Amino acid sequence: MAATLTEVAKHAEVALSTASRAFSEPGRLGADTLRKVLAAAQELGYDPGRTRHPAPPRGGTVAVVVPDIANPVFGAFVKAAQAEGWHRSQTVLLADTAFDPDRERDVLAHLRGRADGIVVCSPRLDAAELLALCGRTPAVLVNRAATGVDCVLSDATDGLRQAVDYLTALGHRHLAYVQGSARSWSNAHRLGIVTALAEQAGARLDVLGHQAETVAGGTAAAAGVLAAGATAVIAHNDLVALGVVSGARALGVHAPDGLSVVGFDDIPLAEITHPALTSIAAPIERAGAVSLELLGRAVAGQRTLPRTLRLPTQLVVRGTTGPVREETA
Repeated sequence: MAATLTEVAKHAEVALSTASRAFSEPGRLGADTLRKVLAAAQELGYDPGRTRHPAPPRGGTVAVVVPDIANPVFGAFVKAAQAEGWHRSQTVLLADTAFDPDRERDVLAHLRGRADGIVVCSPRLDAAELLALCGRTPAVLVNRAATGVDCVLSDATDGLRQAVDYLTALGHRHLAYVQGSARSWSNAHRLGIVTALAEQAGARLDVLGHQAETVAGGTAAAAGVLAAGATAVIAHNDLVALGVVSGARALGVHAPDGLSVVGFDDIPLAEITHPALTSIAAPIERAGAVSLELLGRAVAGQRTLPRTLRLPTQLVVRGTTGPVREETA
């Protein structure tokens, strides 16, 4: 049986009238109370049963916050968000936090009340602090899971399953995973998945320490990958993977003959490197567009249940992966 508004109010520990206002007059509630009611409704599966909303009004100013605009992934995300904003006649502001949680904190505090809505892509702060910093300003979180707010997640499950299946079919029984930032939700998400998949496949998995999510980070990790004796490695992202390829080459090991390497994101550079990088394609352009769509509804005051959209991933096989060599098996 579907949850009732009374159950939502009880779960959120608010009056029934307060729960009702969360869907009919959200502007009359404080930010914390509103998010608490929406989170309770989301957890209980409550359907407010509202009629279809008209298209949100056009115009306004929204902000997109990313950790590193120089990273091709975030560049593609911003480009897609800008295009969606243009169609909506919105001004899209851009803020780069340089992977610095303190800068991210300052940026969000500055934007609160100045922008009509905020998209935060791959944040370094935890969800509770992010939402507190946004206050009453509508927000969408990308690659960070939370209740009571719209979230867009790149679901690594399918892509990583395909990668592990592919590598083990090629004879690889000793894998390594090169981590990204310790503050990255994506890193924890991917690590949990690949750990479970390796166990299911009966493969050994060595997890290397956290690295900068850059080519330099991957280069630094290469020696650890080779020292572990792994025949194949999955890197947190493509930049790290390219660094692993370069670092291993400098140590006399070439992909794919001596080491198979898989990246994540499938940036344009992955296809034109030599050898071309095997990667797990993430729908980053779709994430940029849908984030602006969700934010547009929230900015218009169309309070529905918070949505969590999980966008699938897909392995793209190229030249950095191959069968395990007998002498390294």
